[in-house]
Amino acid sequence: MSLFVPKFDETVLVRDAEAEVVGGDPVAVKLLADSSATGGALSTVRVTLGEGADGAKPHVHHHSAEMFYLLDGALDVLSGDDVVTAERGDLIIVPPNRPHAFAAVPGATADLLIVITPGVERFEYFRHLQRIRLGEVPLSSILEVQETYDNHFLHSEAWEKRRG
Repeated sequence: MSLFVPKFDETVLVRDAEAEVVGGDPVAVKLLADSSATGGALSTVRVTLGEGADGAKPHVHHHSAEMFYLLDGALDVLSGDDVVTAERGDLIIVPPNRPHAFAAVPGATADLLIVITPGVERFEYFRHLQRIRLGEVPLSSILEVQETYDNHFLHSEAWEKRRG
């Protein structure tokens, strides 16, 4: 086992009012700290989902674990072949190479903090998703950046069964 020691010299402080927000209703992503700000230690965003909104389709990260901390609401989370419902104050950590997805429970909203560690530059990934939503680039363009952002989409029967 090797120990990763991040290299950055200054305390990272992100003021709420100064954080960039990508998207809006029903999915808003507040960009908090990217890998470059934390010496590769982590990347973190805050995601707000409207009632029943999808957060992320099934995918896997090969090089990072992903942590979900539910600040408020109710969240369905796929982890492997299991789908669990998280409630306010719950924490879920998905290890590398484990398929996962998340969405607000139907009829509920969700407000969550997501941390990926070790960090991957993710801010541009969320901006790319916004360009897809706005029709500026085709949906298929997401396949071209899977390696860059260590975000590999896949099919999940368990997620399809739960989310339809």
